[in-house]
Amino acid sequence: MKPTFLITAGPTREYLDPVRFFSNPSSGKMGYALASAARDAGASVILVSGPVALRPPKGARLIRVESAQEMYREVTRCYRDADIVIMAAAVADYRPEKCLSKKMKKGRSALSLRMVRTPDILASLGEKKRKRLLVGFAAETGSLVREARRKMGEKNLDMIVANDVSRRDTGFGSDYNRALIIDKKGTVTRLPRMSKDRLAGIIVRQCLRNF
Repeated sequence: MKPTFLITAGPTREYLDPVRFFSNPSSGKMGYALASAARDAGASVILVSGPVALRPPKGARLIRVESAQEMYREVTRCYRDADIVIMAAAVADYRPEKCLSKKMKKGRSALSLRMVRTPDILASLGEKKRKRLLVGFAAETGSLVREARRKMGEKNLDMIVANDVSRRDTGFGSDYNRALIIDKKGTVTRLPRMSKDRLAGIIVRQCLRNF
């Protein structure tokens, strides 16, 4: 019996008013590639996606969300049906404290905003993991291995995929990635630059071997 994958993809949008939001450059390509790879491996796939301009893989159950709060709600709801969870989405850590109902007008003075934390989806999943395999992503701009190990321990992960998003030839928006994988034993596997489709296949195969 093949496992069910729960995969997140894309950015979140945290609205300030009806026409302005805070977000990031995530295209969702890595998460969608993972969903395709898991489907090709014969698994059932639930894909929770932030706003992206991508066609979802056939056969995957797609759930569209916008904000971190919406992603938290849907991932939590689907978690009970999942065997392997891969959190590839670039979820906002903060949102504006208040979302205005009407467009904010431009004033003459500087503007200060109060930001509040969004739900830590990965940490909440790690607290109730049980027999599930939980995989996180670490998009960093330096100290890749150290930050990945820290996140892996804090979130109670079984595996983490880390990549340097400061590079222009890989990462956000690119069809390519250069990543390293750290497993539960602490083994670091450094991978060369490759397509996100190829990397997705490697990640899914490693998940299936360790499940």
